[in-house]
Amino acid sequence: MADDRQGDGEGVGEAPGVTPELARLRDAIDAIDVEILAALNERARLVQQVGEEKRTRRAPIYVAGRERDLIARLKQRNDGPFPTDAIGHVFTEIISATRSLEEVVRVAFLGPEGTFSHQAVARQFGTQIDRMPAGTVREVFHLTQQGKAHYGVVAVENTTEGAVAETFDALVESELSICGELMLQVTQCLPSSTGRREDTEKLASHPQPLGQCRLWIQRNVPGADLVETASTARAAQLAASDPQVAAIGSEVAAEVYGLRVIEREIEDSPGNATRFLVIGRESPAPSGDDITSAVFTIRKDQSGALHRLLEPFARYGVNLNSIQSRPMKGKPWEYLFFVDVQGHAEDEPVGKALREAAGIAHSHKILGSYPRAAGNRELRTEPS
Repeated sequence: MADDRQGDGEGVGEAPGVTPELARLRDAIDAIDVEILAALNERARLVQQVGEEKRTRRAPIYVAGRERDLIARLKQRNDGPFPTDAIGHVFTEIISATRSLEEVVRVAFLGPEGTFSHQAVARQFGTQIDRMPAGTVREVFHLTQQGKAHYGVVAVENTTEGAVAETFDALVESELSICGELMLQVTQCLPSSTGRREDTEKLASHPQPLGQCRLWIQRNVPGADLVETASTARAAQLAASDPQVAAIGSEVAAEVYGLRVIEREIEDSPGNATRFLVIGRESPAPSGDDITSAVFTIRKDQSGALHRLLEPFARYGVNLNSIQSRPMKGKPWEYLFFVDVQGHAEDEPVGKALREAAGIAHSHKILGSYPRAAGNRELRTEPS
């Protein structure tokens, strides 16, 4: 008699004639799956208790450092053969599902569905959330500031094209804090409704992907008109409605909007990655491996002002991860200086350096102290 069970997912729908050994192995897998389910439900019951404790203490529902370290610890302890690279994906979903028993987290991002921001949200929060696509980066900030979203996810810089100006400007103007970060490898493809390059007369995408693929465009479709859109998903929508338009974006967007991929991996840099920030109304506690972001202004008539601004960080042994400048609106030749330093503002050397730099600066603002992304740190042996 044929074995009609789904079993382990291997060979589903195969011909009758399952061997006794295969049946025994499948029975063992089935038993383990029942144990896994029981353990998941036990975890869920404990998370519900955690949720009650958090509500009593009014603690945040999402703690980026705790989730980062939990996954890092499990990866470190994995002896195989289960693939280590899969642990993050599996446990992100487990955490997302059990977190939803405390409260369903609402996350705003640059939409619509299918953007790289959408992928970043899924990577950081899992799928058991309420996704809130927004039309612009500023709308992401607005939804989060108003409390309609618990958190927002925004792109801040790309390894090929550099800073995302709209995000930096919004950080300066907003009252929100940065409370997390993540790195997403970005691979661009060229989809259209027909799937034929010869039909392509226009290329549509967000300005960042257009820049990331500048050389490829010049070499392969030099005569195409470039159409800037608010997001890569908007470009995919445009391509779906016009056979002469090809979009530049993710394969996810191509699938969402029913497009055919003409060519894959068209980005100029094979290591193309985008850094995203998680923004919210709460400031995370120190996790033991943090970044502090701040913005300073200095008087342009003070010689050596930038050197004096940065000197306290060197004196207190605080590592500067990056420094970027942005022109100040309405003040020609004056600049905002964005600084990322290693450590939390509550760490003594970081706090001292920030206070001294603030005394030298014309103005300053702490944008947030938050856990470093797991892909941007060395794995620690013990979690926070």
